[in-house]
Amino acid sequence: MGGEVKAVPAPDDAPVDAPVIRSDEPGSFAWEVWAKRHPALVQRLRDASPYGPDGHRALDALLAELADGVIEPLPAGAHDHERWRAWDRGHLGTSWFAAPFLWAESYFYRRLLDAVGYFAPGPWQGVDPFAPFKHAELAGPAVDDALAVLDRLEEADPAARGAALLRAALWGNRADLGFRITAGDVGAGGADPALVADDSALLWSLLPEGRPAEVHLVADNAGPELIPDLVLLDHLLRSGRARRAVLHVKPHPYYVSDATMADVADALRRLRRAPGRSAAETGDRLWRAMAGGELEVRAHPFFCAPLPYAEMPGDLRAEFAAATVTVMKGDLNYRRLVDDRHWPATTPFTERTAHFPGPVAALRTLKSDVITGLDEATVTTLESGGLPWRTSGTHALVQVDARGGRDG
Repeated sequence: MGGEVKAVPAPDDAPVDAPVIRSDEPGSFAWEVWAKRHPALVQRLRDASPYGPDGHRALDALLAELADGVIEPLPAGAHDHERWRAWDRGHLGTSWFAAPFLWAESYFYRRLLDAVGYFAPGPWQGVDPFAPFKHAELAGPAVDDALAVLDRLEEADPAARGAALLRAALWGNRADLGFRITAGDVGAGGADPALVADDSALLWSLLPEGRPAEVHLVADNAGPELIPDLVLLDHLLRSGRARRAVLHVKPHPYYVSDATMADVADALRRLRRAPGRSAAETGDRLWRAMAGGELEVRAHPFFCAPLPYAEMPGDLRAEFAAATVTVMKGDLNYRRLVDDRHWPATTPFTERTAHFPGPVAALRTLKSDVITGLDEATVTTLESGGLPWRTSGTHALVQVDARGGRDG
C-alpha cells in the first residue's frame, strides 16, 4: 500500500534518560555489526549474484564510505529522496559509527539496494539481492521435518496446539525446535528457562474464542521464520480466536531476511506442497483466507523507516488502533517499539509502549542490546552467567501491554 510516510515527531517531553545505542564503541555489539558483519554481507552479495562492473564499483564505494567516510544522501533522482530527507534527523554528513545504530542500519540497507540497482531502471530493477539466501533456507529439508510435526499437533486440544504454535513463532529461526514442542510437552506446563519474560497467558486472554477479534502481526524474517507466523495466524482464524488477520511486511527487501509480499507468497506455496497433510491443508486454508479477505497482507513504507514506532504516521497508527492486539515479531520491531536505547533492563515494558495506539505484544529472540521489562532477579541471574545473553539469540521473551493508547 502507499499510505502516509510523514513521521510524527517525538513529543518535546519524551523521556531521554537513556543514551541512544550507537556503533562508536570498539568491541560493542553495534560496533561489531559495522566493522565485521556488514563487510561480510557485501561479500556474500557479490558471491550470490552476478553483478556487473557498475554494481561492484557501487558496493566498493559503499564499503569505503562505511569505513572512512561520512553518510552521503541518496541520489537526487531517487524515488524516496525527499522521504529520507524528512527522516534524516541530522545524520547525513556524519560518520556511520556516530549515528544512532537503528538509523544507520536502516539507511545502510537502503543504500545497499541502491548499489545493486534495485530501484533503478535496468536488468536488476526489482531483483531482491537477498533472495538466494531466503530461497535456500526455505528449500531446506529441515522445513519439511519441522512441518511434519503439525500432523501430531492436530491430535492436541486447541489450547495446547496454540501454545506450541506460539512458541514456534517466538523462536523464529529455531522454528524446528518450536514445532517439536509436542502436545505432551505443552501440557506439562513447565517454564522455559530460555524465556526471560513470558506474558503468554495475558496474550491469550486478549483473544478468547468466539470474539470478533482482528489480529495484526508485524512480521520479521522470511523463509522458515515466516512459516510459523502464518501457521499461528491460521490457528487463530481456525479456532475462532480471530475473525480477521492482517500481516504486515516490508515494502521492499530489508535487513537481509525481512519478509516482503513475495516472501509471503513463497511461504504459502511451500506450505501447500509440504509432504505432511496438516501443513498442506494449512497452506490451502491460508490461500483461501487471502482470497476471501480473512487474511490480508499490507506493506506500509514506514516499516522500512529508521525511526521508532512512537513516530509512526497517522494512517499506520489508525490501523493499529483498530486491532484487538498487534503482535510485533522479532528483534528489529522490538527496537523500534521501545526505542533503541540503553534502557535499564528493569524499565517497565509498558512504560516504553505507552505511545502505542492499542494493545501490543512483542515476540522476540534477543539479538541486540536493548531490553526492558525484566525483574531484578532475572537480570542478576543472567548477568552472573558471564555470557552475552542480550545478543546471542539463546534467550527470548513474550511481553504484552494489554492497555494501549495511553499517550493519546
